[in-house]
Amino acid sequence: MMNQDKTTYVIVGGTSGIGAELANQLTTERNIVHSASRNTGLNISDEQSVYRYFESIGAFDHLVITAGSYAPSGKVTDVDIIAAKEAFDTKFWGSISTIKQAARYLKPGGSITLTSGMLSRKVTANTYTKTAINAALEAVTKVLAKELAPIRVNAVSPGLTQTPAYQNMPQTDRDKMYAQAKNNLPVGKVGSAADIAKAYIFAINNDFMTGTIIDINGGALVS
Repeated sequence: MMNQDKTTYVIVGGTSGIGAELANQLTTERNIVHSASRNTGLNISDEQSVYRYFESIGAFDHLVITAGSYAPSGKVTDVDIIAAKEAFDTKFWGSISTIKQAARYLKPGGSITLTSGMLSRKVTANTYTKTAINAALEAVTKVLAKELAPIRVNAVSPGLTQTPAYQNMPQTDRDKMYAQAKNNLPVGKVGSAADIAKAYIFAINNDFMTGTIIDINGGALVS
């Protein structure tokens, strides 16, 4: 099958966690999947790095951004502002930079799917940095859906998910966090990367969906 007959996906943040699982689910003989991250030399905080990356890819169909950042937690009186700005620079401005450079190469009928998170609307103390980043991404999703039309722009907003993002936590603390979530969530379980990846595939495949935030959190927003 010639390449022009295939659908090409670019997954930024696609070498671990949810992004890697999505790449796995999309990998078929009919698709070309490019997975990029810091591990492959793409630094979304560096616009020139992003520019060079998309020049090397050329025209493609669908962009998914799952790249995240460490966000400092704590009260506004305690959080280091420089660390908070660095988190914003990576996840928010990095996503914007990625879209800016990728838009030149997206084919008609293509899509962009961003990643926010339930803290954008789940009021939780000591999380203002991550809350602000996710809320900003959700607001921008709707603006870009108008600005980039007919390219569709959506965002997936995951809840707590079992991924390597928590691998640096002590095992006992991680187990306690998962157990507490399992007991509190209406679905009675913690999400897996495979659960969340399905939401991105839904956003990609539904050509009547744009400017939409897809909540996939086990019912965390209603618990």
